[in-house]
Amino acid sequence: MAIAHSKVTAQGQISVPAEIRRKLGIGPGSVLEWADAHGEVVIRRTGRYSSAALHRSLFPDGPPPRKRSLEDLKAGLRLAVRRRHARD
Repeated sequence: MAIAHSKVTAQGQISVPAEIRRKLGIGPGSVLEWADAHGEVVIRRTGRYSSAALHRSLFPDGPPPRKRSLEDLKAGLRLAVRRRHARD
């Protein structure tokens, strides 16, 4: 059953109906992902995954990531930048 309809322009653009934008919580600059699901096209909002969710999807049987403070994260970034730009 269709929730709403959109028309494709000559340039291949569509408008997302207001009720769908509200339901998905999307606005200007939002990114939508188009996927083929067994012959049906599925459109979903992207960019809503936490680092913990990504970790679970990559390592489903592993332990959850340990919590780190902001200072730990900043120190890790500084170390990574130093290593990347180190001169031999």
